[in-house]
Amino acid sequence: MDFIYLFFVAALLFIIGVGGVILNRTNIVVVLMSLELALLSVSLNFIIFSVCLGDLMGQIFAIFILIIAACESSIGLAIILVYFRVRGSIRIDQASLLKS
Repeated sequence: MDFIYLFFVAALLFIIGVGGVILNRTNIVVVLMSLELALLSVSLNFIIFSVCLGDLMGQIFAIFILIIAACESSIGLAIILVYFRVRGSIRIDQASLLKS
């Protein structure tokens, strides 16, 4: 079976995710979504390699990555919600005011 197209899709998703984290410096929600996209593309690569090699270990790693991504997004959104209640904005360039 030819899985090369899925590798290209996963690599493209990873590049978009990393580019969103690096290039966007104003909105923290977009940064979190880009980080989630990068994690999910890595998970997709694990699943593709698992199917290609006929091994179950890649799918187990993919499940762990999905669990970590879900925990990270829930904690990140809770922090953003509290920050928005305190400051009234979720811009990253204004977050430097929290440094002491």
